[in-house]
Amino acid sequence: MAEKTFFELKKSLNVKGKLIDLSTPKVMGILNITPDSFYSNSRTNSIDQALIKAEQFINEGATFIDIGGYSSRPGAKDISEEEELNRLVPVIERLSREFTEVIISVDTFRARVAEESIQAGAHIINDISAGDMDRNMFDTVARLNVPYIMMHMQGTPQTMQNQPFYKNVLLDVIDYLAKKISQLKALHVHDVIIDPGFGFGKTIDHNYELLNQLEDFKIFKLPVLVGFSRKGMIHKVLETSAAEALNGTTVLNTIALQKGVSILRVHDVKEAVECIKLVERLFV
Repeated sequence: MAEKTFFELKKSLNVKGKLIDLSTPKVMGILNITPDSFYSNSRTNSIDQALIKAEQFINEGATFIDIGGYSSRPGAKDISEEEELNRLVPVIERLSREFTEVIISVDTFRARVAEESIQAGAHIINDISAGDMDRNMFDTVARLNVPYIMMHMQGTPQTMQNQPFYKNVLLDVIDYLAKKISQLKALHVHDVIIDPGFGFGKTIDHNYELLNQLEDFKIFKLPVLVGFSRKGMIHKVLETSAAEALNGTTVLNTIALQKGVSILRVHDVKEAVECIKLVERLFV
């Protein structure tokens, strides 16, 4: 377990010179430019569909929109770098032109895709592999000087749910992130957000153990992002489906907010914004 931290307490993000205040939690809307993401209602099949969805998210109060062109659901099909870029870049270009106030995050583990997406108008890199799936990612983040969301995942999207094992899931995830944060500090990367990776290389029991001890991630004094939205850790426990998991998502988001998270990554922006408003009333 990490004995010290490497960053000052972060209550803001520097996005191209604009400071985003995280003292009040913010919402990140999920925009999937994929045909096979696990929640079918999150998929968009055209630029126009993506823009309509993005406008809805903005009107409902999203601060960030996270655009992904590579499905990371368990057992997802691997696609080429070129196909991922062909899905992402046209949407990012249009979105950044038409909605100049929104902050765009690109969900990719590939350094080239990340760089070309930033050049197209994205502001943040969201990497499910914390640099493990592309050795050039950390250097790219440092050179681009953009905020970096770093998630813990055991394995790859194709293998991550093949009997994941930990000696102690909390300590193992914290140790992993501590090493990564140290590497980023050496590269002078200053705006880092950590994501424990709920549902990525973890059993249902692992997920709830991490949620139960989520406040322990404060050791890093960095913003924490969580993504429970409509995942199996909800609908498998409730014996329902992703389509029926909004209520369960809100319950887990409420718990996470009470444990100090800064960003909720969700499919349903309106409900997450309402959740934040109500939880914030507890601390007025």
